[in-house]
Amino acid sequence: MRDVIVVGGGPVGILLACLLAERGVDVEVLERRTEPSMLARAIGIHPPSMRVLGQAGVAEEVLARAVRIEAGSVQSGGRTLGRLSFTQMTGRFPFVVALPQHETEAVLRARFEKLRPDGLRSGVGVGMLHDRGHHVDLIAEPALETADDASERGGDNGLEIVGSARYVVIADGARGQLRDAVGIASRPLGGGDTYLMADYPDTGEHGTEAVLFFERGGVVESFPLPNGRRRWVAMTPTLMPDASLADLTALVHGRTGVQLPTCDAVPSSFSVRQRLAATMVQGRVLLAGDAAHEISPIGGQGMNLGWLDAVALAPALTHALAQPIEARVTLAGYDRRRRRSARIAARQAGFNMAMGRPARGLRLRLRNVVVRVLATPPLNSLLTRAFTMRWL
Repeated sequence: MRDVIVVGGGPVGILLACLLAERGVDVEVLERRTEPSMLARAIGIHPPSMRVLGQAGVAEEVLARAVRIEAGSVQSGGRTLGRLSFTQMTGRFPFVVALPQHETEAVLRARFEKLRPDGLRSGVGVGMLHDRGHHVDLIAEPALETADDASERGGDNGLEIVGSARYVVIADGARGQLRDAVGIASRPLGGGDTYLMADYPDTGEHGTEAVLFFERGGVVESFPLPNGRRRWVAMTPTLMPDASLADLTALVHGRTGVQLPTCDAVPSSFSVRQRLAATMVQGRVLLAGDAAHEISPIGGQGMNLGWLDAVALAPALTHALAQPIEARVTLAGYDRRRRRSARIAARQAGFNMAMGRPARGLRLRLRNVVVRVLATPPLNSLLTRAFTMRWL
């Protein structure tokens, strides 16, 4: 019987496990994958998240691997509409950190292994949770097997129990099925926009600056990465799952005039969904990260929002374990605060997407005026604060 079992060994689940282990909680992580995903996914780590990584003891390792983005600019039609500098921010981390998600996960996993050797069980899929009132049983995903096989395994009516804990946290991501399996509903918060992205060799033209190209045909975004790479993301009219690198290169050139270098990268297409769970606490089952709130990746809020869930949930769970009579109120506070933050993040993501949609004529001119106004004092300090998630 564990204190806490986290279902999902991605960046949110592992960070939460690290924070709990630091507090002396008996925590275990179950991960369906046997190998970490190497797909191009989240790269941006905002200042509040860097403080959280500091609590977990990995901030310096992340900084050693990453690129520091100290400024960002917005361009349109070959002109710079505005520029933001993050170096004027107060605090230890006056910049945005760029590091591929698989490297961030590797750092967190190494830290968790030090804190809780063998605390991560890979290759374990969880298909259902049974809340018994005083603990939760975790039931394995159904496999193709005979009735005799199932009866030999025993367990709960022939089902295999892969773990039991006083509390279970579902952190299996936006595509995980466990939230729906336990009956927690979710509602859409907008979305539908589509994008294409790939990581190219960095020509050095923009240094360590992030650049947004607000063009007539739709936004193009560019962010520096470690090891001489740069990510390019372009809004597309429809989802383009079969697009080639040449397609993305041509799209970027057609909108911005930038000629990207040749490389062997494989582009990724994605469609934005935004959803929010009806609750993040149901009995002894809790949600964190994308399992609770799916936010557009435009603006780099998703993973960071999940990490802020983790830093709020770790002390709440620790208190709930130590003071069972106060658990309901403590965890209700977590639910209320984090869903409020998710709604704010979704609205900001919606604004980001709307600003990047195709625009011509009067709408294009008005959008450029709005960008110029937002990039001048005193509004630029508020925009910087919002962009770096300091309001959460």
